[in-house]
Amino acid sequence: MRIALVSTPFLAVPPKDYGGTELVVYELAEGLRERGHEVTLYATGDSITSATVRSLYSRAQWPPNPMVDLNHVSWALRSAVEERVDLIHAHSAAALALGRFINDTPIVYTLHHDRDEQLSDFYRHFPDAHYIAISGDQARREIRLPRVDVIHHGLDPDRFEWTPRPRSYVCFVGRFSHVKGPHTAIDVAARAGLPIRLAGEVHSVDREFASREVLPRLDLPHVSYLGCIGTPVKVPLLRDARALLAPINWNEPFGLILIEAMLSGCPVVAFPRGSVPELVEPGITGFIVRNEDEMVETIRPGGILDGFDRKRCRERAVERFGRSRMVRDHERLYTRIVAEHTARASAVTAAPTTDETVPATPTARASASSGEAEPDEAALTTQRPESSRTAADTV
Repeated sequence: MRIALVSTPFLAVPPKDYGGTELVVYELAEGLRERGHEVTLYATGDSITSATVRSLYSRAQWPPNPMVDLNHVSWALRSAVEERVDLIHAHSAAALALGRFINDTPIVYTLHHDRDEQLSDFYRHFPDAHYIAISGDQARREIRLPRVDVIHHGLDPDRFEWTPRPRSYVCFVGRFSHVKGPHTAIDVAARAGLPIRLAGEVHSVDREFASREVLPRLDLPHVSYLGCIGTPVKVPLLRDARALLAPINWNEPFGLILIEAMLSGCPVVAFPRGSVPELVEPGITGFIVRNEDEMVETIRPGGILDGFDRKRCRERAVERFGRSRMVRDHERLYTRIVAEHTARASAVTAAPTTDETVPATPTARASASSGEAEPDEAALTTQRPESSRTAADTV
């Protein structure tokens, strides 16, 4: 299958440090290529992947700018149509509006955000679009979308390491914002008598909170601050941690750090908000606690974590959140969408007209000229390009 992946213009694929959406796009591109698909990635020119990269901007355009996004996405969609791909998978809402100008190529769009009323109002204009939600909780909190499928993120498990004998510290990885709860993690670790290692940074909207609640706590004796980290630091951090703390105060739509910890055999101890109940399996990949007192009791020395089976945690995470599972789920959805699109085009072609001859639609002409059959298992593979770029390490 010929697939166009439209990433954002804000960060490279894969991102060097921060960047959940771009990391998922990278994993999807690599996994689809491994499965034999012909993948074109529309991203910034500093992206490194085995897929064919097309770029309007040579470098990441940070911070996010809606006009930059519109320019990037409109250019990407036009290019994808000209290259006659079978399907476009976009990761920007702008693709929904621009898709009005595209009749011959199906588009699917992934929701990467929590409930946003402005975006929800926007989605009401596109009830026939194909959507991917990244958790069941996210889908339930969104407006009713007639065509929405839930596909959990997945990561390459080979990037992560695990050990049966962790060290005594717990860790926190994420933005220094109230919704992520870094201040709570610091306090819980202190009450449990454990050192904590924090990795993350302050975004502009969180500066007041971080200055008041987080930065003063970084000077406490049990706290080690690592800054904003990439893979070389994150892998051993999670591998050796007693637990990852996630005292979140919002309905997080997914949380990549949760599955990164699980893939490292590191139990996740989290509050039951957002996607947490569908990601964390109590006793297997972590523990769900209702408040700070329960979190302290769970992580304290001599408690339940002392007998935690980190090997089983890793194995279960590979099964549920490995890249291969995510790619298979997308393959099935892509095949269904293309089949539905082909069937609708065929129905239009076969519809009676006042003329003796029914003119072929552009989609029908494209299918006839390429000799493509309706999608089936055989259609899921294609020859890879002879040359490809080397995938770099990612976060």
